[in-house]
Amino acid sequence: MATEITTKARLERLMAAKTNLEAQISKNGQILAANDNVGMNGPLVDSEGFPRNDIDIYQVRQARQTIICLQNDHKELMDQIQTLLNKYHSEISTTDPELVNRASALELNGESGEERGAGGAVISPMDTRAIVVVNLVSPNSPAEEAGLRVGDKILRFGSINGNNFKDSLTQIGEVVRNMQNQNVQLKIKRDDQLLDLILVPKTWTGRGLLGCNIVLPSESMEY
Repeated sequence: MATEITTKARLERLMAAKTNLEAQISKNGQILAANDNVGMNGPLVDSEGFPRNDIDIYQVRQARQTIICLQNDHKELMDQIQTLLNKYHSEISTTDPELVNRASALELNGESGEERGAGGAVISPMDTRAIVVVNLVSPNSPAEEAGLRVGDKILRFGSINGNNFKDSLTQIGEVVRNMQNQNVQLKIKRDDQLLDLILVPKTWTGRGLLGCNIVLPSESMEY
């Protein structure tokens, strides 16, 4: 238990540092936005090749350089956070399954390739690999009630995501069984949309606790 508290405390400190970094990126992004919304790649010279006189070029260059440095720090910090998240999930998985699910809420929602702040500043995302794909949803099932559809790509299933998924459907089966009658957070990709859903595994008139099929590239399993 002492290890769990230590990991959680370290994780909370890193999350606070992440928030601070993102605030600094946003602040410098606002400088770029105030300079004709020049962004990270807008031209600093006019059509004749002379320095633009409608923006503060020195200020823009400084803000851009600062953002680049902060983005590098942010990426490194996110790697550390993900490592600790995986460790934290592992530590608490045998004592409190619901806590595992809530711990996944610490992860970012910016999983759509790139998250952009003010002035075009880019905040690096976490792994967005689809772990499973839905290929069947039964009518009136918990899966249908949650809003799942055939073809949905699941990026996160409770505490499981592309960073800690071991390509084994038994991982998801364990979450389903441990979280019966409780909310499981899902992050899915449907066409070009990223959606957050809440799934409640429970007994119903059909088979299993979900009423859907999920598949790996060469496997399928029904719960």
